[in-house]
Amino acid sequence: MSGDVPPNPLAAGSDAVRQAPPGILVVVGASGDLTARKLLPAIEQLSRRRLLPRSFAVVGVARTELDDDGFRKLMTDSVPHAGAGWAELVKRSRYVTGEYGDPSTFQTLGKVLGEVEADIASTGNRTFYLATIPAVFELVADGLGAAGLNRPANEQSAVRLVIEKPFGRDLDSATELDAALHRNFDEAQIYRIDHYLGKETVQNVLALRFANAIFEPLWNRSFIDHVQITVAESLGVEKRGGFYETAGALRDIVQNHVMQVLSLTLMEPPGTIDAQGIRDEKVKALRSVVIPTLESVKTDVVRGQYDSGWSEGVAVQAYRQEPDVDPNSRTETFVAMKLMCDNWRWAGVPIYVRTGKRLPKRVTEVALQFHRVPHLAFGTAESQGLRPNALVLRIQPDEGVALRFGAKVPGQAFNVRDVLMDMSYGSAFMEDAPDAYERLLLDAMVGDPTLFIRSDEVDQAWRIVDPILEAWQGRAVPLSGYAAGTWGPRQAEQLIERDGRQWRKP
Repeated sequence: MSGDVPPNPLAAGSDAVRQAPPGILVVVGASGDLTARKLLPAIEQLSRRRLLPRSFAVVGVARTELDDDGFRKLMTDSVPHAGAGWAELVKRSRYVTGEYGDPSTFQTLGKVLGEVEADIASTGNRTFYLATIPAVFELVADGLGAAGLNRPANEQSAVRLVIEKPFGRDLDSATELDAALHRNFDEAQIYRIDHYLGKETVQNVLALRFANAIFEPLWNRSFIDHVQITVAESLGVEKRGGFYETAGALRDIVQNHVMQVLSLTLMEPPGTIDAQGIRDEKVKALRSVVIPTLESVKTDVVRGQYDSGWSEGVAVQAYRQEPDVDPNSRTETFVAMKLMCDNWRWAGVPIYVRTGKRLPKRVTEVALQFHRVPHLAFGTAESQGLRPNALVLRIQPDEGVALRFGAKVPGQAFNVRDVLMDMSYGSAFMEDAPDAYERLLLDAMVGDPTLFIRSDEVDQAWRIVDPILEAWQGRAVPLSGYAAGTWGPRQAEQLIERDGRQWRKP
């Protein structure tokens, strides 16, 4: 662990200043789908943007039988339209075949890392990226520790471990995983990655709130009536039925993606925009969320599973007809819930969350709806259809910010209706945002943990979700069906309508 203080990724400055230091990125699970689809293209983009030094290499580790040339071919095939520097990086790359529970795998890895570091004149920086199934996280961490690969070789180098979600299946398993990782790595070395935090629009929640005097004073119970968070997908489970049977929407989306977006939305202004300041406030925000009880789960949580229907004009099958899915499955593909916070800023403000598969469109957004005006001077006819003001943060796919407010319709009559002030990040800045994995890989190699999840964040998110899982195991909440291509079961509409509110239709 180097004593250098990494640059703040949220501070002003060019990306070039944040070039990765000399070192090696070790991808464990290098022959898998995540590596080919996300990691290798992200590494190529970093190379293309000249954010990787010449003394940089990739070493792959997996159980698949490959040699160095086989891995280099995989790297080449994964990025068919690579930039000029990619071929040179591929030539420097190496591969180790072995079982994750076999100590000789990591002994061989240590030998290969030494050879590569000598070839590229590296100072010894090593970033281990676990692109494997969660079941082998502990095996890999123990293997690295037993081989002495968990500690830096000198004071000028750093060793970091990056792991993918899910971080456990419940609070107990998350605590066990945490203890297993900490047997071999310090918390400062562990980078828990959630690709949602690498999205520019998620980070822009901070910019919108804390860089603008017009928004932050209104960001509280005095002005905001309620908050809606939507994470909708039009696709079904595709070929991931086996995985989804073990996860479900609550574990797959709510415990991580939703809780991260929720914490950024609800957090207090940090004293400093850095890793500790931001992550401290995120944890405090999650701690303010009221932990569901069995009774509140019955009334404030809806679980659903998609039936057959129509998606984007195509007839689609029900979840229980998907490959590798139990014909009698009770796994949820949709969750809607109402959460409350016990703190000064958000007391009495409901937060409505919904996520699901086979919904009408793919969209992720946070909507803050303001209170109605205390007295509307216009008659019903003149203001027909006028709704309360709303601020909408679109995270994907059409990234941007929209503000809904009332304005007079041109003409002789004094009619007022909703208009939308809409800002698109793509058109406002005229440049493509970096891919989430590209951003997070660079942050991990630089050693900046701001956009990664701390262990106490993981624990607190599970403390919110665990009571819901326990209630479902006891079948306290029924599983409702909904037709593919709709916005979920009728019970989700009733959840918000009983409070006199409605879900947005993005």
